[in-house]
Order: sequence, then structure tokens, then C-alpha cells
Amino acid sequence: MDAKPSSLHFPTAQATDDRRDENDQNEDANIRPGRGFNMVGWWRRERYFGSVVFNICTFLLPALYGTLSKLWVAGIDGGMVATTDAYTYIGVVAEVLNEGLPRGSYTVIGDRSSRSLSSRINITYTLLYTQAILGLLLSIIICAAAPTFAVGFVPPEIRDASVRYIRISSFSTLFSTVSASVSAATRALDRPDVPLGINAAATTLNIVLDLALISKVRVPGFNPTVNTQAGIRLACDGCGALAGLVYFIYTSYRSHTASSSPSSSSPPSSSLGGGAGVDSGVGMREVVKPNMIALRQLVRAGVFTFTESAVRNALYLWLISGIVSMGKGYATAWGVFNTIRWGLIMVPVQALEASSLAFVGHAWGKWRAGVGREVRRAKAGWGEIYRIVLPALRSVTIVFFIEILLFIILAYTGGVKSFAYYLSSSESVAETTEMMWKSIEWCYIFYALSTQMATVLLATQPRWYLYQSLGSNIFYVLPWCIALKKIDMNEDNAWTYHRWIFGGSLVVSFGIILVVDLIWAFRLKSGRSEMAPIRESL
Repeated sequence: MDAKPSSLHFPTAQATDDRRDENDQNEDANIRPGRGFNMVGWWRRERYFGSVVFNICTFLLPALYGTLSKLWVAGIDGGMVATTDAYTYIGVVAEVLNEGLPRGSYTVIGDRSSRSLSSRINITYTLLYTQAILGLLLSIIICAAAPTFAVGFVPPEIRDASVRYIRISSFSTLFSTVSASVSAATRALDRPDVPLGINAAATTLNIVLDLALISKVRVPGFNPTVNTQAGIRLACDGCGALAGLVYFIYTSYRSHTASSSPSSSSPPSSSLGGGAGVDSGVGMREVVKPNMIALRQLVRAGVFTFTESAVRNALYLWLISGIVSMGKGYATAWGVFNTIRWGLIMVPVQALEASSLAFVGHAWGKWRAGVGREVRRAKAGWGEIYRIVLPALRSVTIVFFIEILLFIILAYTGGVKSFAYYLSSSESVAETTEMMWKSIEWCYIFYALSTQMATVLLATQPRWYLYQSLGSNIFYVLPWCIALKKIDMNEDNAWTYHRWIFGGSLVVSFGIILVVDLIWAFRLKSGRSEMAPIRESL
């Protein structure tokens, strides 16, 4: 194994130095002082670049299926393409849960220097139980309120025919919350292969069944509807969530057994990432039980991410209801735009964000372990702050060049209009989508950068993540939402206003996040930043 880079050393003050040193070696040995980039083992999942590769594969699969599903629905009934966007908007509602406790878990479960492995696994199980209950409740609510949901998010022309689709898709919320919890927790545990397994199982089964039942090469004599696609997707989401859950249970059992053995210095390579010290005396039965201490640790971080997501997505759905009211053509064009922009093209941004969250969380936990778990205020030197934010800086650099390249290629090839036509089977929708793309695509460069910059706040002190989001949403997006109610909009002039909202908010958010990141750094440097206490759940 490579020697530990001295540039990643933090002062330690606990009796688990040997074990923590081994974690530090695995944390990120890609950059070695004086010797540049270390090619040995860069692909390993517990290292930054290796995790990026895993995460790209993970996010690529559902993005690919999201594009294919619209193509297949357009082949069944081009007029029903907008109906499939209801699944997306159900996902936006579920996102409030998925971005609550799971996203807050990076600063808790990702702390492998101060918490034992048993404690981190126990927190993960507590997260799973909580999210599954919340997901089931939300699924039942959406199913019962399907007609009302259709009024807000489905164009009038196809509203009645879409109610059943919404009811079928509503239970995807349950599977989504389980999958999101497993994915976030296992990434924090240095197991990006678990979410990859979830998406591989769900997407592969989805594509096979869709090819057999709803594509142009489907089984002869079978007449599919848009509800067929919804049923297939629901079944496959369930299979993916179950596969990921079983995989996690298996790996957590193996890693706990290995770490509980006094003769074991570290978990095997096939198990979950290590923690501070040997987990002796804690049985697997205790590890899998929900724990109030674990829940409080999650809630302390998750309340900020939950509030942020609730405010942001509530304003987004408010705007979407206005877009839907512009008619089927405009609503379909917006859905196609999002399929392109938030589909395959967004994969690098999402993958780099996930890796940055995990490794900033590791570095933050390592620094917290060095200054003391119970210390609420501590000063950090500029070198220590740099080492904490280094994964985010890497992600910012990589994503900048990727986004610039994509912008140049897509802006000058005319491929967006052709792609939009294939997704919608409508020339007018394709033209509207191209117009949307040309006017705000450049703003997504700022979004890609701000997403990586925000991981510093999210993986260290989530309350600062909430502050920056409230700044852009309350002071920019909300005034626009209110103003649109006073403006006489129609399909012809709607984009004049919507481009300032959606594009402008991305640029404004970039500026706010940059300022808040600097405030976070200066407060940490001066010792004025209050930190949450670290408590073991077992």
C-alpha cells in the first residue's frame, strides 16, 4: 500500500491512530507531494477518481433510460409525452425526502475518523427505516390525491387520461426513498458500487421489458399504453431498491463481522469503509436496530437539507404549474428540454458532486477527530481548510472543462433540435425546445460550478448550505413567482419571463454560494464557527 501523503496529515488526539492512519491512506492517495499524480490504484472505489468512475456509471444508466422511455412513449402516442413528466414531478416531491436526511448523512456517516464502523452502519439502518416509512406515507398521499396532482402538473388536454398514470407512479416514491437512502449512505461508506448495482438492476430490467412490451420491436399483437410504461417502471424501481437493500445488508454484515474481530486490523476490500477503532462487543442485532441517538444525529444535519429542499422544490413546482397552464406544446417542450439537460448531459455534474460530498465529508471528519469530538469551536489553518475542500476544488476544475466542451459542441452543431424532435415527434415542440436551449444553456455552466462548490457546505456544516439556498430562492425566485401571477402570460411570451427565472437563478446562486463559501472558510479560520457534537449511536 502507498505511504500516507504528508499533505493529508491532520493532528490526532485519540487512541485509534493506527486504524485512522490506514483510513487516511485509503482516503485519497491520488496526489502525492513532490511526485505529482499517483497512478497506482487510482481506480479504487475508496479514492476520489475511482469513486468518480463508479458514480458516472451509476448516474449514466437512469439518464439513458429516461431518454429512451420518452422515445418509446412518443412511438405509442406522441400526445402523451407530457404525461410522463408527471413521473418527474412526483420525483420532485419525493426529492424533498431524498434530499433531507440522506443528503445530511454525508457529514455523519461520512465521518470515518471519529465514528466506529458499527455506529456508521447503525446510523445507515436507522436512516433506511425512517425513509421507508416516510416514503410509504407520501406514496399513499399522492395516490389518493392523483386527480388534484393532475390539475397542477398535467396539461388540460390529457389530464383525465393521466390520473391512472399518476396513481401507478405514486408508489415509485417509496422505492425512490429507499434507493436514495442506500445510495447516499453507501457512498459515504466508500461503497459507490452499491448504488451502481441498484441502477444497473433497475435500468437493465427496464430496458429489457420496455423493448419487449412498448418499443417498436415489441412482441407482436401487444398494444401498450402509457400506463404500461408506468407499470414497468414501478416494478423495476422496486426490483432495483430491493437489490440494493439486499446488497447493502450483505456487505454490512461482512464488514461488521470483520471489524468486530480483534485479529482484524481492517475490513476486507469487499466490505464497507472502515471507521475509528475495532467494534468489539457490539452484535449485528444491535447494529440493525433503529436507534434514537442515530436518528438525532441524522436529524441535526438533515433538518437543514430538508428545509432547503422543501423551499426550493415548492417554488419550482409553483413555477411548473404555470408552465403547464401554457398548454401541452409549451409544457412538452419544457419537459423535453429537461430530459436533455438533466439527462445524459448532467451525468458528469452529478457524479462529481457525489464524489466530492463523500471525500469532503471524510476530510471534515478527520479534522474534527484531530481537534476533539466534543469541541464545538476550533480554529483551522488555511492549509487544513485547503485539505478539507480539495475534493470540491478537483470537481470544480473537472466540471468546468466538461461543461465548456459540451456547450461548444451542442451550441454549434444544431443537435438539440433534432434530439428534441426524436423525443417528442413534434416539429413545433422541437423548435420551442431549441429556443429554450439557446437562451439559457450557458447558465448551466454556473450551475455545474456552484453544485460542486456547495458540497463544501453540505458535507461539513449543512446549515450554511441552507443559508445560501434561502438567499437565492427567497430573494430571487420567490419575487418572480409572485410577479408572474400579475403578468398576462401566454404561450408566445411566457419564455421571455421564464428564462430570467430559471437561467437567472442559476447565475445568482453561483454568486451567493461563492460568497457563503468564503464566509464559511473565514469563520472556520477564526474559530467562530460552531460545530455539532459527535455522538456514537452504539
